[in-house]
Amino acid sequence: MAVDIVPFSPVFAAEFERLNRSWIEQSFTLEPPDLRLFADPEGVIVRPGGQVFFALLDGKVVGTCAAVRHAESEFELAKMAVEPAARGRGIGRRLGLAVIAFARAAGGTVVTLLSSSRLPAALALYRDLGFVTRPLPGSTGYARADVYMELALPRRAPGNGTGP
Repeated sequence: MAVDIVPFSPVFAAEFERLNRSWIEQSFTLEPPDLRLFADPEGVIVRPGGQVFFALLDGKVVGTCAAVRHAESEFELAKMAVEPAARGRGIGRRLGLAVIAFARAAGGTVVTLLSSSRLPAALALYRDLGFVTRPLPGSTGYARADVYMELALPRRAPGNGTGP
């Protein structure tokens, strides 16, 4: 069973909302920023220079994650969700790596994320991907967000595909 990570396509827009709505409603409450992203992921995330990735398992969407562009060189890893039945297969890691690679290729120097201390498995994954906990910004827009993390994306030397 091969897992493919693919970029946004309008045919998957409803899956972005379905997967994220599921985990959010399970432990938290939907908030206005959630609804804004769900209403138009292409217009709010993709057109301004971000991307939404989907994990397909045998052609079925089982995961998603967004790279939201906040500034020329700053991206946010947002709305990572993997169906419970598909967890434990490295899908979340692959989605996170897709966001990081996208941000780096787009000239990003930092990837940030907001999360919750009530999601220890997610926090462990983010730390494993290299994210470091930083002080929470003043206003996050989410009542559930009590963890802020950053991943610095060092510039690579021209012509050198190796190194940091």
